[in-house]
Amino acid sequence: MKSDDFYAMRNPVDEYRTEGFPKQKQPYPGLQKDMKPVPDCGEKTYKGNNRLKGRKALITGGDSGIGRAAAIAYAREGADIAINYLDFEEDDAKEAKELLEKEGCKVHLIPGDLADEEFNKKMVTEANEKLGGLDILALVAGHQVATKSIEDIDTEQLHRVFAINVYSLFWTVKAALPILPAGSAIITTSSIQAYDPSRHLLDYASTKGAIKAFTQALGEQLIKKGIRVNSVAPGPIWTALQVSGGQFQESLPKFGQDTPFKRAGQPVELSGLYVFLASQESSYITSEVFGVTGGSHL
Repeated sequence: MKSDDFYAMRNPVDEYRTEGFPKQKQPYPGLQKDMKPVPDCGEKTYKGNNRLKGRKALITGGDSGIGRAAAIAYAREGADIAINYLDFEEDDAKEAKELLEKEGCKVHLIPGDLADEEFNKKMVTEANEKLGGLDILALVAGHQVATKSIEDIDTEQLHRVFAINVYSLFWTVKAALPILPAGSAIITTSSIQAYDPSRHLLDYASTKGAIKAFTQALGEQLIKKGIRVNSVAPGPIWTALQVSGGQFQESLPKFGQDTPFKRAGQPVELSGLYVFLASQESSYITSEVFGVTGGSHL
């Protein structure tokens, strides 16, 4: 970002990195701290205004990328936070926790694999106990594997992509429903891939289409309980997902260059939307999907 003032007017086309990214590869699920360049999650720039004061949020994938950007924003807006991540991502998670605790909020880390049904139940119970309640679910974590052909997608990969991206939403929400009070917000993370699927992301795009349908149907179900359900659909965003198997190496130098903005997005550029959908400012919105795509159409 070219200004220290998060809310100052700037040209969005060149506000963040405009060139592509160097080829780089990390083992799944990747660490943000080892990326070149490190994604901007708003660590130095996002400024809050107590829009979520007193709220209790569970964020999956909150150690890095979009989840970390949401966690930073939620903390600076006054919420207490539980962050889920994989054991491998411990370094990123501890760094995020240290940063967020400086905001004066309560932060609890919950390592574990969302592909495990029982872990999802445990995660919700632990978040509720440690935070003293739960009223925001920001379900951000996802798994993406670039694969050239359907013939190369084995059953193990298919199961894992669907378990993390889709099944975990069912498991987590079912576990949380007895806890969530009226006024709660559930925010899922779909993708432009649900609308404009890439040939090399066949299984991932299929899950993102499922998340869109899940969000719209669940929102209609739960509004009778006073619980809203909406989704954020990112376009090409610079996160550890991209360097740990989510993109082919040869794609990184041009990653995001095919959008109208001619650049990839940074995680911090989604922060405000995750806050808006969690807050009372979006009180008359449910079952909707909001694109953050650099101008590409949903």
